[in-house]
Amino acid sequence: MLGAFGVGAPSVDTVLAAPRVRPGELLSGEVRVKGGDFDADIEYIALGLVTRMESEHGEGEQTGLVEFFRTQVSGPFRLRSGEDKVVPFQLPVPWEAPVTEVMGQRLHGMVMGVRTELAIAAAVDKGDMDPVEIAPLASQQAVLDAFVRLGFHFKSADIEHGHLYGVSQQLPFYQEIEFYPPPAYAGQINEVELTFVAGPAGLDVIVEADKRSGGYGYGSGDDAFGRWQTSHDQAVHRDWAAEINGWLAALAQRGHGGFHPGGHDPYASHGGAHYGGHHDGHHGGHSSGPGWGGIAAAGAAGVVGGFVAAEVVDEIFEDDEGEDE
Repeated sequence: MLGAFGVGAPSVDTVLAAPRVRPGELLSGEVRVKGGDFDADIEYIALGLVTRMESEHGEGEQTGLVEFFRTQVSGPFRLRSGEDKVVPFQLPVPWEAPVTEVMGQRLHGMVMGVRTELAIAAAVDKGDMDPVEIAPLASQQAVLDAFVRLGFHFKSADIEHGHLYGVSQQLPFYQEIEFYPPPAYAGQINEVELTFVAGPAGLDVIVEADKRSGGYGYGSGDDAFGRWQTSHDQAVHRDWAAEINGWLAALAQRGHGGFHPGGHDPYASHGGAHYGGHHDGHHGGHSSGPGWGGIAAAGAAGVVGGFVAAEVVDEIFEDDEGEDE
């Protein structure tokens, strides 16, 4: 009876071989399980990648921790009282996984971790959470380096629920890395947002310029969008500073409307909302991806409507964030 309430139950601890990986790489480590005061039937051990995400609901936003990739690393087994068991694993990191650092510095607002779930028959499940850092690919780093050379300063980063127009996207969200503009454009642009959508064959780079209303050369203050598609190898050798600076200069010369090769706002949703997650037939038939319940870990403690409570997020990562501060 006590075991059913988790008293004297097995414990679990996940140890990562290296907590810093890049998109497309393998996150390696081992799950260490220790038997409790009684024999227990373990149903499975599962690992999931989780991150903090924002989703629009009506006129407000909801923010929480959601699981976006999940894999089972062990099937059922019998764990004897006091027994130690080690389960090695290799967790593939999705190519579209958001990066958590720029120029070696943690991106403010980004949370990423690997969650372990130990399912125990007829007892309370056990879990573990470990922070993970996602470093940029070389192709992504080349673009980030260009922003730094042009004088942009990092502002913040977040993850938005939804799909981008015209972009082959596997995950139900996209990351926005926000920068303050360099002095040359400070009076014309509020900020510039950078989004990467990576895959095995290449990289989509989407840039949004949030123009100041009435700013010289920019007209009504509408946002402008630029999009580049490139292979990873080509991205490393392109002169991104010249291309991005040329794109911004072209916006000033055009005066309005922004430049986007496809003629569409890749972030747009039906009705002109800025960050849409509901693309209908008018915008190409993309859906917003699986619902929050489908993204979140089924049966995970603290999950409400697909989100983990904010205070749980803070508790899990407070030590790591405290070190950054």
